[in-house]
Amino acid sequence: MAPAPATTAPATNGPAAAIAAMARAALSNRPVPFHRQAYAAIDLGTNNCRLLIARPAGDHFVVVDAFSRVVRLGEGLAQSGRLSDAAMDRALAALHICADKLKRRNVHLARSVATEACRRATNGADFIERVRRETGIRLDIITAQEEARLAVLGCHILLEHGEGPAMIFDIGGGSTEMVLVDTSEPVPRILDWQSVPWGVVSLTESIGTIADSAEARAVAYGEMRRLVREGFADFSARVAGEHAAQTDPTAIRLLGTSGTVTTLASLHLGLPQYDRSAVDGLIVPAASMRAISQRLAACSPAERMAVPCIGRERADLVVAGCAILETILDIWPAERLGIADRGIREGILRSLMATASDAEKARLAVRRRDGGRPAGKDTP
Repeated sequence: MAPAPATTAPATNGPAAAIAAMARAALSNRPVPFHRQAYAAIDLGTNNCRLLIARPAGDHFVVVDAFSRVVRLGEGLAQSGRLSDAAMDRALAALHICADKLKRRNVHLARSVATEACRRATNGADFIERVRRETGIRLDIITAQEEARLAVLGCHILLEHGEGPAMIFDIGGGSTEMVLVDTSEPVPRILDWQSVPWGVVSLTESIGTIADSAEARAVAYGEMRRLVREGFADFSARVAGEHAAQTDPTAIRLLGTSGTVTTLASLHLGLPQYDRSAVDGLIVPAASMRAISQRLAACSPAERMAVPCIGRERADLVVAGCAILETILDIWPAERLGIADRGIREGILRSLMATASDAEKARLAVRRRDGGRPAGKDTP
């Protein structure tokens, strides 16, 4: 039997070990290529906490991890003006999971935002500081205008091609944004916008408990419609001329991003459970969305719970979403509605990656100019 080949133990000291250690350090300090870096976006809304982690892939990105949980941060806010202890605890539990994912995925750059609930709550800033202290996540309370911009940036790619301005809307938990955009450029230019403090949570809570009768449900739904219509009254007047100028009514373009539109689109398709691949990018007749909205508004809470894709979690909020959607269809009377299961998180990621890509191009340009020398090194 042949003897086993001799082996040499790796050096642990001396010149060879020092050289190996220097090589490892150089590799560890080398910038990670742009396309291999992970970017993250956290959107803490009035109803949900959502995380998306992705890597660049050409002009787009590939999702490597995601997380979403209903936290109802804005529960009771309409009555008290404050975030409740229970709501903050729910949100913190979700954010701890997000923080763990950020570490495990070795995220290069992240942006975390909070929206209407934290904007309105008297203790919103205190909660943001508590989140930083307990999770390390630095949430930025963004303005309604920034919220609208990010939503457009995240979903505009799903707009139908066409001429003239288009409308994009986002029905949130604590607010709803409508944004009129010019799509003549690759990234739409915002022409006009409006945010109202009516989302599925705030509108539901403003109405309060509804008696379990068809008449009471009809009255409550009408009141929801009135509140949203009055909130958007000025905006509606400003944009009326834009859709009236369309010579072909079928050319009016409308795109929605929210749990409301994705849920109703699922019902339009008759899905037994939610399927993002079937819903994201779908074009649905507006008349179908109205009919589904009115049917759900007439249902009892128990009947809504039994509907696939709604269940107990959405049964008490979906009616407010329907009221908001129908009002939007009144303001911008499109015959078709585009459905987007994407929005603020995707907008954040695109913004982060665009900035990082520009920085990478600038770094490479400097290296080429300096003949390949690392940036910051002087010629001896």
